[in-house]
Amino acid sequence: MTLYETLANHLKEHIQQGFFPVGSKLPSVRQLSHEHSVSLSTVQEAYRQLELEGMVEAKPKSGYFVRKIEIRTPLPTTTRPPQRPMEVSQWEEVLNLLLCKSESGFLQLQHAMPDMESSSLKPLLKKLGDLSRHRPDLGLPYGDIRGSEELREQLARLAVASGCLLHPDDLVVTSGCQEALSVCLRAVTQPGDIVAIESPSFYGSMQAIKAANLKTMEIPTHSEDGLSLEALELALDQWPIKAILITPTCNNPMGYSLSEAKKERLYKLAQSYDISIIEDDVYGDISYDFPRPKSIKSFDEDGRVLLCSSFSKSVAPGLRVGWIAPGRYRDKVTHIKYVSSSMCPTLPQIAMADFIKTGGYERHVRRMRLQYQQGRDHFLDAIQTYLPKGTRVSYPKGGFVLWVELNDNIDVAKLAIMGRECKINIAPGMLFSSTGKYRNCMRLNFSDQSIADRENGVRKLAYVINKYSKQYS
Repeated sequence: MTLYETLANHLKEHIQQGFFPVGSKLPSVRQLSHEHSVSLSTVQEAYRQLELEGMVEAKPKSGYFVRKIEIRTPLPTTTRPPQRPMEVSQWEEVLNLLLCKSESGFLQLQHAMPDMESSSLKPLLKKLGDLSRHRPDLGLPYGDIRGSEELREQLARLAVASGCLLHPDDLVVTSGCQEALSVCLRAVTQPGDIVAIESPSFYGSMQAIKAANLKTMEIPTHSEDGLSLEALELALDQWPIKAILITPTCNNPMGYSLSEAKKERLYKLAQSYDISIIEDDVYGDISYDFPRPKSIKSFDEDGRVLLCSSFSKSVAPGLRVGWIAPGRYRDKVTHIKYVSSSMCPTLPQIAMADFIKTGGYERHVRRMRLQYQQGRDHFLDAIQTYLPKGTRVSYPKGGFVLWVELNDNIDVAKLAIMGRECKINIAPGMLFSSTGKYRNCMRLNFSDQSIADRENGVRKLAYVINKYSKQYS
């Protein structure tokens, strides 16, 4: 590795760890030359390398700065879902997406998958390896039905960052957030009940609603302000809604985060109508804001909020380590968890508890926050450059997915088929509605592609859109 590459990597690591926030000025060429005992041309070449990667920008007579994108593309319009309860459909389409394999040479923009190649995961992988080699017996017997006490202690520590004061006994460990949502829905509803959800909403949540024989009431949602509380209140007046299922922090698929004031208002609204809130906080720890936003659960005075989360988005989905803070529904949740899947595998719980306790988790999410924020900026820049005029795109406040709204005359389900011919996979918007709305929209993932792959993918997408327009004009 050359001197300039070594220096570039050093600077990149400091940017990723948050020593140089987005928009901040970087050390001068002369300062870095002195500090690292390298020539001025070496420093200049290192900065040029970071410019090519889109991480820094040079400002005349001012120096180098951590790059901050200027947003020119308009945000998606406020959604207009059906104004009545609906049964969830789209399972066949969701199944097709889930079965879509990662073929060689394909750019996978369809799955909400985190980057699992980061070196900050090495301590966790080492712990898993050590446990498998030296203490595999720990994973053989039945464990605590509520989950490993060691893990629950660490989860209670993590909860403080979101404003929650929890005891380890307040938590129930699950096989990922998907099981957590499913268990909570069954705990607070009966078949035939109505659940209010954001629109668009995560297809996994809606399929959990479908499996519990419930109906959805989709509430209008804006990509920046989030769910409309006014529309929710009207729905609560008109329909016997039994629960609200919401992802208020780093929402999937739009990426917005509700303000703390709006989260508290939502809680008070649920309190006044005496209904439960199921809060999906799976992306909360990878919010770009620091400190991370408070959860709705932090305002919970009477145990009506069931907080669900997991490490599937902040670390890796294959761990299948999730949890619930079920409040007043703890006994019911524990019983449903027992009859549905009994206990969760022990070794991943022990490894995650160690990862958190030794500081590895905090270091990892700190790096991921910055990496995903930079990925968002690069992706938005490419979308603004290559996708056709009239495209609207969300501006995520965390996580690694965003929502794209194309012209009304484009059917993204057909576009996705054409995209596969060009070795690019996308998630059509109709999957995120109980009735197949948002046919001109799509959710895209920007977590783990290189800058070159990301830009190439958007160029391919632009080509496919142009080809579609000619074929179906």
